[in-house]
Amino acid sequence: MKKTCCGFGHRKLYFGIDDELDRLIEELILQHGVKVFMTGDMGNFDKSFSAAVRRAKRKYKDVELILVLPYFSNKINTDKDYYQEWFDKIVVPEELIGIHYKRAITERNYLMIDKSDYVLTSVYRTYGGAKDAMKYAEKKGKLYKNILEK
Repeated sequence: MKKTCCGFGHRKLYFGIDDELDRLIEELILQHGVKVFMTGDMGNFDKSFSAAVRRAKRKYKDVELILVLPYFSNKINTDKDYYQEWFDKIVVPEELIGIHYKRAITERNYLMIDKSDYVLTSVYRTYGGAKDAMKYAEKKGKLYKNILEK
């Protein structure tokens, strides 16, 4: 089974993390054998995380970037070209079908953590969904690094 990493962060970012993300993703690939990266693609951190994985994919051709959506949305159809160009796979986990859309995001995050070997975060607040996901990852022993901790 391929080693997997997912990432979580607050919707808004107020500082540059691209260099650190590039370094950590390459470290995960080379030192830990990670080949699959999962993202929710919902906020600034997710966009930075995905962009860093895409940069790594230029060098490591066997790396995959999977978009994990919490629910079906028409944006998959209206922005089909974007999704097909930027992601290797798009999934809506079966387990999330029928869950209220606000709860589905949290459940999707926990599901991604459960299916990952490693988790990267960019958490600076003491509250919110990203903080909850980070605490869940810590509890599961999967938190690789919170980029904002020294």
